[in-house]
Order: sequence, then C-alpha cells, then structure tokens
Amino acid sequence: MDAADSPAEWLRLTLIPGIGGETQRKLLHIFGHPEEVFRTGRSALADVVGDKATKLLLDTDNRAAIERAVVWSQGADQHLLCLADPSYPQALLQIPDPPTLLYVRGRLELLNEPALAIVGSRNPTPQGVQNAERFATALAEAGLSVVSGLALGIDAAAHRGALSVAGNTVAFIGTGIDRIYPAANRQLALDIAARGAMVSEFSLGTPPAAANFPRRNRLLSGFSRGALVVEATVDSGSLITARLAAEQGREVFAVPGSIHSPQSRGCHKLIKQGAKLVETVQDILDEIGWASVPPKAAAASDSSSKAGDLLPSVGFDPCSLDDIARRSNLTADAVSVMLLHLELDGQVASLPGGRYQRIIKA
Repeated sequence: MDAADSPAEWLRLTLIPGIGGETQRKLLHIFGHPEEVFRTGRSALADVVGDKATKLLLDTDNRAAIERAVVWSQGADQHLLCLADPSYPQALLQIPDPPTLLYVRGRLELLNEPALAIVGSRNPTPQGVQNAERFATALAEAGLSVVSGLALGIDAAAHRGALSVAGNTVAFIGTGIDRIYPAANRQLALDIAARGAMVSEFSLGTPPAAANFPRRNRLLSGFSRGALVVEATVDSGSLITARLAAEQGREVFAVPGSIHSPQSRGCHKLIKQGAKLVETVQDILDEIGWASVPPKAAAASDSSSKAGDLLPSVGFDPCSLDDIARRSNLTADAVSVMLLHLELDGQVASLPGGRYQRIIKA
C-alpha cells in the first residue's frame, strides 16, 4: 500500500465485526474512501446503511487490531493491499465481490500474472496426486502461475508441482495470513511464501471455519483464467470452485477417471455439464489461447523386466492381488514380489483394502 495512502482507515473499515464486504463496497461506492466514511455524520451514514451498521461503524473500538495489522505489514515481504492499490489483483476487480483488503505474504508481482487454478479432493488417489503434480509442472513451465488453496491432497500436489520446476504458485487461504492450515502443510506454506505468494482476505488470527472456504474458493477461481478439477467426489468443495469459475466467466476443466472411482464422479459430472475434458496440458493451453509448450521426451519404461510385463494385468482400475494373479496366470507370491518392484518404481500404487492401481507416467 502506498505510503501516502495509510492502511489505518482501510483496516478500521474492514476490522469491524458485523460490517461485511457488501456494506464496505456500498460505503466506498458512495463516499469514495474509508477516511470519508468516518468523517461523515451519523445521520448521513444511517441514511445509507441504517442505524445498526452506523453504530458499529462509529462506536467500535478496533484500534488494537489495526495496530497489530500495521505492525504485521511492516515485516519482510508482508503486504496490505486495498482495492485502490495498483498492486491489487486486477482479475479480482472483475468479480462481483472483490475483498476490500488483502493480506499478502511473498511476491507481489505474481498477483497480476496470468494464472490457472488446480483444485480437487483432499483424499485423492495416487494417480490423482501424480496428475495434479504433472499438470502443475507443465503449466508452470508454460509460464502460468499455478493457483490453489493449500489444502491437503490435490491442492498441495499442485503447489508442489509448480515449485518443483521453480515455477510460480499462489495460495489463497481460508484463515488469517498469520495462521497455517492444515498444520501438515506448514513447510509447504513457508516455501510458497518464500518463492511464490500467499493471500488471505481474513483478518489476522482468523481460525479455520467451514464458512471461510467457499469464500476463499471464489478468489481462487476469480484470480485465474480457468480452474482445473483433477479429482472430486460429487459433493466436493471443488465443484463449488468450478461453479464459481463458470459464473465468473472463467474456463472450467476436468480430468476424467475410472467409472468405478468415487473420486472421479465429480469430474464426470462437470464434464456432463460442459466442462472441457482434459487429457493433456495442451488441452488447457489451447482453450485459454496460451502458447504451447514443446513436447518432452517420454521417459524410458522398463518393459523388458518381468515386473513391467505385469502392468497389463494390473490395468488402470483398482484391483486386488488375486485379480492380478488370475489375469496374469501367475502365483500370488510371484505377483506380490513384482508389485513391490513396480511400486518402488512408481508405476503402481497400493490402495486401502489391499488393492492396487497402475500409475500413468507422463
């Protein structure tokens, strides 16, 4: 935020419990600046927002919270961005409900770079994790920032994929910027803050709450040129992100999967509703009009090994060891040893319930 435009009045407006974004934007539309809001007389404010909101605006003492946020913003690579700030993400100004104030850790320049969101299940299959990482890697190599929500599963895989090739990644979070949720992603969050950017519209100290994450999702989709759903059940929050993306005029993409996997049914639902079916990153780049990436040489497979010969019997749907033994006409002991080699090589993943699934290597 520009030194001439003190954050104090913006913080004063946004740190009043009970004064939400809609009321904030209404006041700013009429009065132009938070400072003018608080200079306005009580009766004039009441004419705009009513007596209850006026009392909250003029009688709430939030000086301690304001000071805390100001001190936070003075830390290295820690920023407060108001709607009027030139560094504010211009893509978010296009959505109906842009946050009045954003808290940012990391590289401000990434907030106005072209981006693609990747979202999906918090409990993905091994194939889903690899798909998310590979798509994120390819998108980052193509020059797009990879955006996600720092959740477990597909979100984390997307961030990791971008970071693995020194690509750009932005995490929109559903807590205060000073909190890391989930705790299991602490190191990932620190890496993103150091090499990418973390963004929150929630005040410092805000804990994780169910209502925060749909709000976070609208920023994920609004910030990006499109949203790619890698894996999702039919009741997944990722479908909320996809719906918001469509409502905001963004592209929606979905990766198909096994008809037997619950984690694929959400993606299949999206495809039936008009989402673009995605098999390669080029499908995405073509749809958004982005320059294509040069094809990479395929990794050599170990088809000459006995373990590699087992892959056709594994197939791409989850199956048991007994199923594989029956298909391959091998003993269960022999299949078990070969599956171990394939798992160590990253070609097969073991699933709960003693099942196995083949992993497609990009």
